[in-house]
Amino acid sequence: MPQLKPNRARNAASGAQPALVRPGRGAIDGVRDIDDDLELTGPLSIVAPRRIGESELVVYPLSLGGSVFGWTADGESSARTLDRYNALGGNFIDTADSYAGGRSEVIIGNWMHERGNRDHLVLATKIGRHADAPGLGAVNIVRAVEASLERLQTDHIDLLYFHDDDPSVPLENSLSTAEWLIESGKVRYIAASNFPAERLIEARILSSTGLPKFVAIQSRYNLVQREQFESGLRIVAAAQGLAVMPYAALADGYLTGKYRSRSDLASSARGARVAEHLGRKGARMLGALERVALEHDTSIPSIALAWLLAKRSVVAPVASASMPAQVDALMLAASIRLTRAQMLELDRV
Repeated sequence: MPQLKPNRARNAASGAQPALVRPGRGAIDGVRDIDDDLELTGPLSIVAPRRIGESELVVYPLSLGGSVFGWTADGESSARTLDRYNALGGNFIDTADSYAGGRSEVIIGNWMHERGNRDHLVLATKIGRHADAPGLGAVNIVRAVEASLERLQTDHIDLLYFHDDDPSVPLENSLSTAEWLIESGKVRYIAASNFPAERLIEARILSSTGLPKFVAIQSRYNLVQREQFESGLRIVAAAQGLAVMPYAALADGYLTGKYRSRSDLASSARGARVAEHLGRKGARMLGALERVALEHDTSIPSIALAWLLAKRSVVAPVASASMPAQVDALMLAASIRLTRAQMLELDRV
């Protein structure tokens, strides 16, 4: 793992092996939702890897999202972005069979094949939304996984997400199919994306019968979109020891600070999503992020991601980059230690 530090502090000596870090556990009400070790104000000397829930997967605490690969980033630009992430020590890549109709997986698969680095990466993909294999029925799960393996040019998926809950299929059936995929070596662990809390509870009950457990969840979670996760999912995640991978961690780009008015949205492929954050509340949030960023001599997106990383159960926010130059600010978040006062200021705003 790299020793990434903000700006002036990049050149500290290294040598010690990073200790494995698990997100803090315990009460999650109010201020106690914050990691207990927040009083250090300087950058961390070593970015420690984190374990994904009850699995054996150990990852850099920032996952590079592949949603832009094949969409706003072509194959060449995507490969250079992946190179930059990997060169800085990143090992956790997140994609889905539906991203750019499968093109994202193809780009990542080609990159891994050309670099010969598959064994050094933790690869997560999601199934259930591709037009050729929708939902979580047994046949479509197997069909989707086989297609993803082919596009990714690999024989196994480290972390397979069910992309959405599928109420039309008994969860027991979907988990039974996942069990077969795990036993066959095609999948190592499973996780859930966009699942309601009650279905996660049902899944854990079913796991007591011998079916595989979810080890992680994905939920939309960032400084300006908090209700979906904090209204109940975080309690279930903490109780079940689930690793939390917030997606849209920068609110579709709004929390980069690039978009301050509607005129800034003209060149954004996600303009409609970003527009909902424009206004007084959003401006106050960006102002608070700017203040904290100045105190750490770093950037707005680094602070927005550092806020997530200080939350209990969060293991690795998922953030995307359309070009290599954007990767550094994302990864620097893992080396920033916010103070309790800074966390409370951002929470209040």
